[in-house]
Amino acid sequence: MSLRSWTAAGGAEVVVMGRLSADIYPAQIRTPLRDQRNYVRYVGGFAGNVSTGLARLQARTAIVSKVGNDGHGEFIRDFLSREGVDSGWLRIDHTLNTPVVFCEIWPPDRFPLLFYRTPTCPDWELTTEDFDLEAVADAPILLASGTGLARDKSKGAHMAALKHHQHTAIFDLDYRPMFWSEAHAYQRAVQAALPYADIVVGNEDEVRAATGVEDPRKGIVSLRTLGPRVVILKRGGEGAALFDGDRVVEVPPVRMEVVNGLGAGDAFLASVTHGLLRGIDLETAVRRANWAGAYVASQIPCSEAMPYLKDVDAAVPAA
Repeated sequence: MSLRSWTAAGGAEVVVMGRLSADIYPAQIRTPLRDQRNYVRYVGGFAGNVSTGLARLQARTAIVSKVGNDGHGEFIRDFLSREGVDSGWLRIDHTLNTPVVFCEIWPPDRFPLLFYRTPTCPDWELTTEDFDLEAVADAPILLASGTGLARDKSKGAHMAALKHHQHTAIFDLDYRPMFWSEAHAYQRAVQAALPYADIVVGNEDEVRAATGVEDPRKGIVSLRTLGPRVVILKRGGEGAALFDGDRVVEVPPVRMEVVNGLGAGDAFLASVTHGLLRGIDLETAVRRANWAGAYVASQIPCSEAMPYLKDVDAAVPAA
């Protein structure tokens, strides 16, 4: 069955677009990269992590991205298929290699990354010819991120999907300075996308980068003038803040020992999205998302640490 017919039959509830990689994570923590000898490979990147998180929360999820024609790409496709993510729009680029990412793990708050994806990589070569734009427009929720705007082809595909989408679009600010020629380029790209987003998610540094406003609370006001009705501010160990209409809700953090903070934001986004799909009120959805993010931060992997629905329900009941 094609993905289009699967969607028409009530298939994809969420479409996730964007960055994919093979994460090459160290077996030893608190050790510099130059001294590492042993690694474990995981699926990573915004789209890989979030789609896995959603699938484990029992949301029917399709991914829109690209990998290379290599073993890392096959590893990613196999993993996502086992997790139940529909990979009908996970295309193969026969010229570029699948990107890989190395990291160091220095708990509780230093996790430097070394990306192998410039000057370009398969997911930045994504075009509208790689997916069914009409079917994506019909999905109840579309997830996109700032990194998807960092190269022209991918930017065109993301903007087309956002402009055509007919329901709820969630935009993750996802600012990675090393992917941009300068900060203003990111700011311009994001501000062009935000009028098509209903909900924006990001941390304080990302809000500053997207708006040029130093005070994140004033930056959120600036973001909302562009169109999004809801902004969710991730504050790490300080919890989160929900800006919904005239309502501002401070959501306290969940206390867990941090091992690796990478991927926590993706777990947060997956859980918020699941809450929206299932009609959970936003404040409760953010509380559940805080727990999901803390849970992933307490482990080394990103995608493979994503919690299952039973875990989130047990920790923070939906009702």
